[in-house]
Amino acid sequence: MSADLPRLAAERDALREQLRSLAAANDELLHAVSHDLRAPLRHVVSYAGLLAEVLAEVQAPCASVSEAQGFAATLQRSARHMGQMLDGLLAISRAGRAPLHLAAVDLQAALQAAQAQLPGAAAVRWAIQTPMPAVQADAPLLQTLLLQLLGNAVKFSQGSAQVLVQVSARRVGEQVQVQIADQGAGFDPARAASLFQLFQSLHREGEFPGVGAGLALCRRIAERHGAQIAVSSPGPGQGCTVTLHWPAAQA
Repeated sequence: MSADLPRLAAERDALREQLRSLAAANDELLHAVSHDLRAPLRHVVSYAGLLAEVLAEVQAPCASVSEAQGFAATLQRSARHMGQMLDGLLAISRAGRAPLHLAAVDLQAALQAAQAQLPGAAAVRWAIQTPMPAVQADAPLLQTLLLQLLGNAVKFSQGSAQVLVQVSARRVGEQVQVQIADQGAGFDPARAASLFQLFQSLHREGEFPGVGAGLALCRRIAERHGAQIAVSSPGPGQGCTVTLHWPAAQA
């Protein structure tokens, strides 16, 4: 059995390299598609706006004109939504293409910086453990991930009497386990796996802002660090907990 270990290790390393190559190719494809679609989308948005202006100037409005105005408004909304989807694709491709500069990062300071960038953070009740262990990360990418996760916790707590977000971290061996919990909308735990799929949402359209790209972005950032991310909930209306298993800072 011991004689097979070098061969198994080589096969494992080759498989990891293939997966990295596939991920890089996917990031390139996402970048190309999202970038190249922007020009025609800008034309759609512009001409939908011009059409709405022309229809508004019709001197003798009638049922057909009102119907056409509704069509133009729908076209504008859909085009803006598509623009948000392209923004999500670009963010994921950038996260996959950006050079990775790993260093020890003060997790507590990174969380505070993310809070400072979060709109409406002052209205949130924060329960953040101190002190926190340091992690090994690319600081800008970690900042992007934390901002997204804290933003989600606040967003999906809309409508609660008080928005409470709890953050804890502890070192477990060579990793740091980070948990971000809220008391918001939650979701059906049977559908948890679909949360990380691009443009997937477990809530009704229009109930919360966004296009369902945030957790896909977080997963891509975690993958690049050799980290793991999971999301759990007891059920709808019972809050949500995001758990990260992240490499601890190297001594």
